[in-house]
Amino acid sequence: MLTEKQIRALCDIAGTENVFFDSESIEKYAQDETPDMKYQPDTVIILPCISCVKELVGFCNDEKVPIVPRGAGTGTTGGCLPVHGGVVLSFEKLNKIIDIDENNLMAVVEPGVITGNLHAEVEKKGLFYPVDPASLDSCTVGGNVAENSGGPRAVKYGVTGDYVCGIKAVLPDGTDFVFGGKIVKNVMGYNIPGILVGSEGTLAVFKEITFKLIPKPHFVSDLLVPFASIRDAALTVSRILRSKIVPSAIEFMDKSSIDAVGKLLDRKMPYGEAGAHLLIQLDSSDGDEAEKIYEKVGGICMENNAEDVLVADNSQMKEKLWEARRKIREAIKPISPVKRSSDVVVPRFKIPDLLESIYLLQDKHKIRFINYGHAGDGNVHVNILKENMEDSVWNEKLPVVLDELYAIVVGMGGAISGEHGIGLVQKKYLRKAVGNREIKIMTDIKKLFDPNNIMNPGKIF
Repeated sequence: MLTEKQIRALCDIAGTENVFFDSESIEKYAQDETPDMKYQPDTVIILPCISCVKELVGFCNDEKVPIVPRGAGTGTTGGCLPVHGGVVLSFEKLNKIIDIDENNLMAVVEPGVITGNLHAEVEKKGLFYPVDPASLDSCTVGGNVAENSGGPRAVKYGVTGDYVCGIKAVLPDGTDFVFGGKIVKNVMGYNIPGILVGSEGTLAVFKEITFKLIPKPHFVSDLLVPFASIRDAALTVSRILRSKIVPSAIEFMDKSSIDAVGKLLDRKMPYGEAGAHLLIQLDSSDGDEAEKIYEKVGGICMENNAEDVLVADNSQMKEKLWEARRKIREAIKPISPVKRSSDVVVPRFKIPDLLESIYLLQDKHKIRFINYGHAGDGNVHVNILKENMEDSVWNEKLPVVLDELYAIVVGMGGAISGEHGIGLVQKKYLRKAVGNREIKIMTDIKKLFDPNNIMNPGKIF
């Protein structure tokens, strides 16, 4: 517990009006989107300004008080939960877009900027920030960097780390740290921003991030393609990519996820009886080329047993298609408030084999899965549902199912997390995919940055 002296010091640094101790105020900061998990912090500081970050971090380091940086709390692995109490530093008010530089194609932002807001602002200038997590209307760019978030467009455009050109941060000892900036090349020693990207709040506190931008594509086509079988859908993804066409997104939804979204939205889903849907987005800066590409992709789909190819030819229809995809996670909650979400990833041509193995696992253990994800980059969101299962049965089955799932994934040359991170809930499985030597290197880096282990302790390792 924090002492009265420590409390007074925190209030002096951040302002009494920004420091919260009462249970009602800190309730939401005790949880994220991970089901059935809650850890109370000792206090929550809603940061009023970037300038006070350095002093707060330095003070907490001197006093050995744990710090948990927090964006919007949209993570699903318990990454921002204060498992050892301490101070949650909330960036919700530090949401300023400092600069959109059209000359250098760069954006400089504070960590609390909502990802969807960054999209909207750069697109007003004909520019494009492609990273699009499913929670883009609520998640923050600081959280995206901490988790190295991906999203549907990763198949063509990559993930958050591919766009980070510079980071200003505060190290745990309270010293400022600056690396990179508005430059697209930088080989001055080790790739330090690359170490901070995906570090899940365990190494430093971000103050400012510089992102690379690209020109916005002028022509975008969205196709909804239903298949009778999920294997045909998965094989079609491989055949599209083999044709040397790289869509900006290739998403898949199995029938259980389609049914769940239809129920949540209270509407009849197009081709709702299909075994699987592919949602394919194609973009180009040339209209004639765009039309040729989507006709070719549509032809490949029909050659591979698609039931139809629906082209969304207006903005309202496009929005409905993508709303269905982005609402899946929300749609699962009423079906099973307690679940385990896993975001495994395999080489993309292994997707058909992975999905077949997942369904065999479901049948073997008589436990329900809902599967969807980014078929174009091999990333599958496997949702294991508790539903009405007795706690004792769930607690016995879940570790066995996860052990077998991760063994399948690693055996295919994959990884146990593609974009959600290890956080709290997956850390005991890390050694199934990463060797002892590699883990030691990572823990040595952690000790070098954070010798007192105040930064988001209890995560990853």
